[in-house]
Amino acid sequence: MVNLPLLSADGDVKWILHSLEAAPDDGRDRSAMALALDAAEARLRSILQTVPDAMIIIDDCGRIESLSTTAERLFGYPTAELAGRNVSQLMPSPDREQHDVYLRRYLATGERRIIGIGRIVVGQRKDGTTFPMHLTVGELRSAERHYFTGFIRDLTDQQLTETRLKELQSEVTHMSRYTALGEMASTLAHEINQPLTAISNYLRGSQRLLDRIEGESTPMLRDALGKAADQALRAGHIIRRLREFVARGESERRIENLTRLIEDASTLALVGAREAGISVSFQFDPNADLVLADRIQIQQVLVNLIRNAMEVMIETPNDRRLEIATAAGASDLVEVSVADTGSGLAPEVASQLFQPFVTTKRKGMGLGLSICRTIVEAHGGKIWVEDRPGGGTVFRFTLRGAQIEEAEHGR
Repeated sequence: MVNLPLLSADGDVKWILHSLEAAPDDGRDRSAMALALDAAEARLRSILQTVPDAMIIIDDCGRIESLSTTAERLFGYPTAELAGRNVSQLMPSPDREQHDVYLRRYLATGERRIIGIGRIVVGQRKDGTTFPMHLTVGELRSAERHYFTGFIRDLTDQQLTETRLKELQSEVTHMSRYTALGEMASTLAHEINQPLTAISNYLRGSQRLLDRIEGESTPMLRDALGKAADQALRAGHIIRRLREFVARGESERRIENLTRLIEDASTLALVGAREAGISVSFQFDPNADLVLADRIQIQQVLVNLIRNAMEVMIETPNDRRLEIATAAGASDLVEVSVADTGSGLAPEVASQLFQPFVTTKRKGMGLGLSICRTIVEAHGGKIWVEDRPGGGTVFRFTLRGAQIEEAEHGR
C-alpha cells in the first residue's frame, strides 16, 4: 500500500492509497512496486518543494516526518534538524505543552476540534519570535499508519482572509465609535451641566428681583423667567440621565479564551508591523487562559494599545520590539501587558495619560486611552502604565479570571 500525494488544479494536496500486490516469486512485479515507490517519493519531494503554503507532515505521535521548503523558510529550520522531533517545537506556550494531549484525545475519541477546520493560531520560529498563522489540518489513514498534514499560511503580512479582516475591523470600529461617543457625551454632560445650573440660579434670582418691582409687564416677565428656569432644569435632568446611561453601559460579558482573543486582536492591530521593522513576541501563561469579558470591547483595548506602541516605535531608529504577555495575578485576576521599546513617557504625561482629551499625538483626540480605562474599569479591572526596564513603556491591565468549571457550567 503506497500513499500517493496529488496536487489538484486548485492547489489543494490530496492523498490516494494505491495498492500494489506482487506475486512472491515474480521479480518483475517487485520491480514495478519499487518504481511506484520511487515515483511516489519523487512526487512528494516535488510537492514539498513547490507548494506555496508551508506544509508539515507528522505521524500519530506528533513526530515530524517531512516539511516543505516554504515551511523551512517560515520557521527557520532545515528539514534535517526537525525530522523526527515533536511538532510542538514550532508552537509557543501554552499550545506547546498541550499539543500531545490534544492529539491523544483525538486518537482516543475521534472528536475533531481542528482537523478539517481552519483556524488562527500562533507559531514560533527557531529564533524564538512568534507570528500569527492560519492552520488547516488534514489526516491520512492507511492500514498501518496514521498521518496528519498541516497547511500553514503566514498572516504576518496577510493578516487574515479578507472577509475575516473586514469583519474584525467592522466590529472593533463600530464599538470604538460607540464608546467614543459615550465618553464624549459623559465629558460634555459634566461640563455643560455646570453652566446650566448657573443659568437656572440666575433666572431664579431675577424672579426674586422682579418681585420687588411693580408694573404692568412684571407678571409677564416673571412668567417668562420661570419658564426659562424650568427649561434649564429640564436640560440638566436630560444630561444627567445621559451620563447615567453612559456610565451604566451594560456589555455582553462571557467566558472567553484570552489567548485566542489576543491572537484575533493582534491579527488586526499588527498590520504593517513587519514593514516597519517591528518584531513581535507573545508569552501566554497557561494559568491565565480564561477571562470574563466582552470580546469586542477587550479587543478594542488591545488594538488601541498595540497600535499606539507601533506608532511610538516607528519614531525609534533601532530595536523595535513589541512584547505581548499574559500572567495570572492575585485575587482571581489576570494581567495583560503590552510592552514597547519606544522613547518612553515623561512623568507629567504618564500621570494624566488616561484622562479624556490628553494625548501625546499631534493629531490625536486624546480619547483612546480614556476609552480603554472606561472599558477595563467596567470589567472590574484597572489599567496603568509604567516604564519598561531597558527603555520603553509597558501598559498593563487586569481582567477577572474564570475557571474551567465556570466555562463548562456556562455551556
